[in-house]
Amino acid sequence: MPTRRDSRKVTVVPGGPLLVEGPVEVELDDGTLVESDRFVVAVCSCRRSKRYPFCDTSHRKRR
Repeated sequence: MPTRRDSRKVTVVPGGPLLVEGPVEVELDDGTLVESDRFVVAVCSCRRSKRYPFCDTSHRKRR
């Protein structure tokens, strides 16, 4: 069981990205690992980002 210190807070933004307390390591469906050392990382949930798996606000262009 993860300890409180090991856990990360994830915030779901309606119509937007998942905000994850960083740093994070994201494993893509092909097994590729992508890392970010930012304090808060926006993970794309719509797959329209040119920087996928990270959000570049492309979701705002389409309603």
